[in-house]
Amino acid sequence: MKNKEENKLSFEENLDSLEKIVKALENGDVPLDEAIEKFNEGMKYANACNTILEEATKTVTKAIDKDGNLKEFDISESE
Repeated sequence: MKNKEENKLSFEENLDSLEKIVKALENGDVPLDEAIEKFNEGMKYANACNTILEEATKTVTKAIDKDGNLKEFDISESE
């Protein structure tokens, strides 16, 4: 998988590709060389998922204050 391709894929597409690789590796019918290639490819999909989740977390933890400005959301403020 190329970096440009993984950046274009959605979280769900990356996760689906990762799940297919995991299933193939769990099946155990993959030769060692191919298993290593698939593992590396799977790590790229996993990293892409992680990046997307980190960005989503940043977005979710933003809140708008009473003046309409974005600020970091502090969970202790809502209690």
